Amino acid sequence: MTAGDYLSINLANWNARVPLHEAGYGLESFREDPTYLSQVVRFDLPRLGDVTGLDAVHLQCHIGTDTISLARLGARTTGLDFSGPALEVARRLAADGGQEVEYVEGDVYGAVEVLGAGRFDLVYTGIGAICWLPDIRRWARVVADLLRPGGRLFIREGHPVVWSLCDPRPDGLLVIEFPYFAVEGGTVFHEADTYVPHDEPVSSPDIVHFNHGLAEIFNALWDAGMQITAFEEHDSLPWNVAGDAMVQGDDGEFRLREQPERLPCSYTLQAVKR
Repeated sequence: MTAGDYLSINLANWNARVPLHEAGYGLESFREDPTYLSQVVRFDLPRLGDVTGLDAVHLQCHIGTDTISLARLGARTTGLDFSGPALEVARRLAADGGQEVEYVEGDVYGAVEVLGAGRFDLVYTGIGAICWLPDIRRWARVVADLLRPGGRLFIREGHPVVWSLCDPRPDGLLVIEFPYFAVEGGTVFHEADTYVPHDEPVSSPDIVHFNHGLAEIFNALWDAGMQITAFEEHDSLPWNVAGDAMVQGDDGEFRLREQPERLPCSYTLQAVKR
């Protein structure tokens, strides 16, 4: 395996995750309660604002829990993902919940070709998405091309410092082991577990990961004609990256048990197309 095969490697991994995530995402809550929103969207509601009537696209939507949440907030929502099996789950979930969502299969870099240029008021990207993309400048151009003038990007993402941490250590130390800055070809990992509880290992455990520092992301958006309007770093994220050193709060987010201010865990960024 080489990092150059990142797309096929990562697609196999995400296809293998689908049945585990379908079982572990708590989808019954979406089916039973028509007002239920994903934890990720709930966290950012104060920043997201009113999306009623907006044409919104959720890039890298996976099984669609955030996508449906945006639709329940009043947006006309489209979800894009490269995994056909994930979209099958997303479509079933939307149908079961009586939610109108358009789902399209495709790679992020081809989004403009399959969805159309200048079609959206809002491009939404959920947490744990751009770390799968090797070229952040190309991603930023796609975002800008999808948006109408004055349209907005809304992204919450794992902080590049978090992606740099090694796996939890027995001594509890938080240690930088992996690149903060982008490296050619990305970083290859072998991970038999995903981020929901499951018994069987992931059948395609190899992944290629790409970290992007904050300056790289900011510069890519500026160069693509986007004006950054809001940026906030958070001491939490929706999954545990530090073992016993982290504790889950009432909001479902994980923070360091001691001195959570030590670690930037995630961020929310908004930008408008000039």
